[in-house]
Amino acid sequence: MSTKIQPVISSRSGGGSSEIYVLPTDEEFLREILTYIFETYWQEIVFGPIIEGGAFEFRCPCSPLKITLFDGYLTVHFGGTHFHICIGENRGAPNNPTPIALRKHRRTSRAEIVRRLDKEGGANSWCLQLFNGHDEQLLSIFFANPFLTAQDGLAEQPDWSKLAMWEDIGQRYLGRELDGTDRASKGFR
Repeated sequence: MSTKIQPVISSRSGGGSSEIYVLPTDEEFLREILTYIFETYWQEIVFGPIIEGGAFEFRCPCSPLKITLFDGYLTVHFGGTHFHICIGENRGAPNNPTPIALRKHRRTSRAEIVRRLDKEGGANSWCLQLFNGHDEQLLSIFFANPFLTAQDGLAEQPDWSKLAMWEDIGQRYLGRELDGTDRASKGFR
């Protein structure tokens, strides 16, 4: 994407705010960004749905063996482990078509990259979120975070090299550069 996307600012309960960068939801774009993230950054991301009452935070067991698209569903294969996410038109079988209301419910209708800011305005979390036609979260992909260790602990000192993923995705899909906000937070301590 060559166009610069401007964020919408949203307040968060408990303090702080989020910058929300609204993305296209067409099948071609979603396939491209998801494939890029999983093929390029599989070792750095944490992913899964985050819903009220449950957070599913998974790491890729290996580089994806393949990423396929069939009947609107993108499937990321890691061997026996895989997941499906509806990013396009899910038509069903010719003798058993998917009802139109169910097609609309399943398909990604909202995609956004979110940069979460602490109470002082420093960034401390970066992610891609997808929502279906009923505005239910399908997937969150958390980007490499300088404030967290590979074992999901809090880092003693921020590892600013982990911002490389955010910088790449921000430039590639949002048309933006890193700014001082990305290094202004003290993390989660």
